[in-house]
Amino acid sequence: MFTAIIAGIVTFVFTTLLTIAGEGAAIILIPTFIALGIDVRVAMATALLLNSLAMIFACPRYAKNKLIMYKVALPILIVATIFSPIGAYVSRLLERNLLLWLFVCFLLFASSMMFFYRPKEAKQKEAEGSRTKQISYGIFTGAFAGFMAGLLGVGGGNFILPMLVYLGFNPKKASATTAFIVIFSSFAGFLGHASLGNIDIALLAFAAIGSVLGALLGSWLMTEKLKPKQVKIVIGIVLLGIALKMIWNLTT
Repeated sequence: MFTAIIAGIVTFVFTTLLTIAGEGAAIILIPTFIALGIDVRVAMATALLLNSLAMIFACPRYAKNKLIMYKVALPILIVATIFSPIGAYVSRLLERNLLLWLFVCFLLFASSMMFFYRPKEAKQKEAEGSRTKQISYGIFTGAFAGFMAGLLGVGGGNFILPMLVYLGFNPKKASATTAFIVIFSSFAGFLGHASLGNIDIALLAFAAIGSVLGALLGSWLMTEKLKPKQVKIVIGIVLLGIALKMIWNLTT
């Protein structure tokens, strides 16, 4: 029970931060849960479900503020589903540590882009004002994110969010759109683990409370208190933190 309570508190903290960035907290929660002594399969199943749960509670506020770009999100979901198995197949041909180091390099590049990259206003208007551009960017981003997620075995949101910002979308809209996508991608992953019976009810109950509260707080901060430039900084910090965690894991 004590472990479940600690897991709930940790979930609240990480979910608040990552909801602002439009990311699911699973990539941080899984190693944290394992460090608390939770079985790896239970940790993975629980964290993936928490991803979906958090974004379900965050997205109504994003939708109310018209931040979710559905014309971008739907192509991403469809195309990423197609390209993910291709990436998974290619990953068999490459050494896993090499793949993880490549992912670290991408995260470092993406985080630095969040800190220093300033898309021109004309580029943002072009990306957000054209239906054709939104759909084509969604297809391109879905292909890239799906392939890389399958290749590395990580959540596609890590690629979708920085790609959308790079393409010129408002960071708040990019974050909200990524959050919407995470609902479906994480729930699909959870179903695979749940079918194997990898669920701890006490852990799930306390972590779910932390996840919901964190999502509500994070989405409120993102929509009501933070400016797009500040959201970019939060995204950059999150990506940098994930990269540093992976470097630690790879070198220890």
